[in-house]
Amino acid sequence: MEADGLRRAYDTLLAEVDAGGFGPLPPGRYSAEQIVAHLLTSDELMSEATEAMLAGSPYAFYELDEIHRPELDALTAEAGGLDGLAVRLRLSSDRLLALVARLGAGADTPVETHLREGFDLVVDEPLPWGRIIDLHTRVHLPRHLAELRALHT
Repeated sequence: MEADGLRRAYDTLLAEVDAGGFGPLPPGRYSAEQIVAHLLTSDELMSEATEAMLAGSPYAFYELDEIHRPELDALTAEAGGLDGLAVRLRLSSDRLLALVARLGAGADTPVETHLREGFDLVVDEPLPWGRIIDLHTRVHLPRHLAELRALHT
């Protein structure tokens, strides 16, 4: 597990959000706002799990890629749009990074994990928490970065 890699992944993704210029929503896809809202929700879940690891509490992690659009739209409205979501994502990623930096040997703690990332990744087994952070860094964030890039006009 490499916290520096996670920071770089967030920095790259947030630079893409800041660049703006997102075009119309392709059918069946998330909008830029929905992508950032999804990532914000993911960060909150991952922070909760990391806090549980640090406290020595058992935790089951559920991260299904398909969060309902109305929930994402409500979060977008609450944040005041893409700019507000970007501010919140910066804060949530900083919080997650600070927690991950404290994990140490806790990164080896197995966590009952249920993940679905499109058709590319399905996990339904206990995995060390550090491995989940690594999947977030190397699979989840880059996948959504690619989706954002595809939305540029």
